Amino acid sequence: MNLQWAWFLGVQALAQPVQTMPPEVKQAVADTAQAPLATRMQTISKTMVGQPYVLDPLGEGEVPDTDPIVRYDAFDCLTFVEEVVALSMGDTSEESDQIRQALRYGSRSPTYIHRHHLMALQWLPSAQRNGWLVDRTASLGGTHSMEREITLETWAAWSQRSQFHHRDEELPVGHARLTVLPVEQAREVMHQIPQGSLLLTVREDRSYRPVWVSHVGLVFHIDGTTYVRHATKLGEDQVKDHDLGWYLEHLKSYTQLPVVGVAVWEFVDAEEPEGLPSPSPTERRPPPPR
Repeated sequence: MNLQWAWFLGVQALAQPVQTMPPEVKQAVADTAQAPLATRMQTISKTMVGQPYVLDPLGEGEVPDTDPIVRYDAFDCLTFVEEVVALSMGDTSEESDQIRQALRYGSRSPTYIHRHHLMALQWLPSAQRNGWLVDRTASLGGTHSMEREITLETWAAWSQRSQFHHRDEELPVGHARLTVLPVEQAREVMHQIPQGSLLLTVREDRSYRPVWVSHVGLVFHIDGTTYVRHATKLGEDQVKDHDLGWYLEHLKSYTQLPVVGVAVWEFVDAEEPEGLPSPSPTERRPPPPR
């Protein structure tokens, strides 16, 4: 199960995952082939609005997580973002498959242990090294930094440790850092957020938890209104658009583990990304159906 969201309760995965790309998604990919990246992301993601929210719907197709490597009938907040970005950045289906894999595993083979389970420590730095993401948070106003070492002791103190299939020596550890914009300030500048940016919801730091980010979505400006498009449990458990002003105000209601702010990272086209996966023949997975 994905570490970043495992502490949330989720609905059960659907019995027969749909792994073939729906015609409307395929058409959106084709229609926007020459469009700017943010336009591609907005158009492609729109075809996924209304699809069910399912916690941790993807895996490696093998033990310990036998869920498929791709599906189009259900998303959680991160797999929704990963699929939209992979389809929007890839010029071919093969490139999209590579990008999807690199977002989840970096340059390493696609195994559960290699998956990027921690957003601040693994997923963001890997995408940044590939040139796909630029941190725009500080450009939007007064920010503060969250920073600390995630160690084996951190993991040992976390109540969710038993849910993950890592030996202790396999757990992700290291220095995590994140620039955070307070919620009230984010409301004032939300119309300045670059189109198609990744919005991360950041919770209060607790020494016994290796997780800061509890949710992610994509920001789009549509007909004069700024929305966050995300796979969410708010409302009908599905991919949907929420007015970003409403969403930021709603974040104040989380009192058990308060939201300290958001982070904003802009997706950009990388000319020569580093770290794309190049698994050996014995490690290759069959490409997802299209």
